[in-house]
Amino acid sequence: MAILFVILIVLACVFLSFVILVQNPKGGGLAGNVAGFSNQFMGVKQTTDVLEKSTWVLAIAVALLSLFSAFFVHSSAAVQVRDTKVNATSAPVNNQPAPVTSPK
Repeated sequence: MAILFVILIVLACVFLSFVILVQNPKGGGLAGNVAGFSNQFMGVKQTTDVLEKSTWVLAIAVALLSLFSAFFVHSSAAVQVRDTKVNATSAPVNNQPAPVTSPK
């Protein structure tokens, strides 16, 4: 389950990086005039709003996935530690040397 969260977080980070790199703080990225379409790109009006909303959604998704994965990783690690302790106590090993008796 933890691997699924890691994959989802990495994908969300890649998309978030792409969306941030597409934006230009001066309005010259995809949000600006692309080939004279004047704030219209592939039929989407006000690309700046779409890119800003997608940035927020992806950032929130990364944060929530990170929090949820912490719960799942923590619980699976606790189970492994508990199982290790059970296995260690279920088969005790006597590592003490045998007592030495003096000949009489």
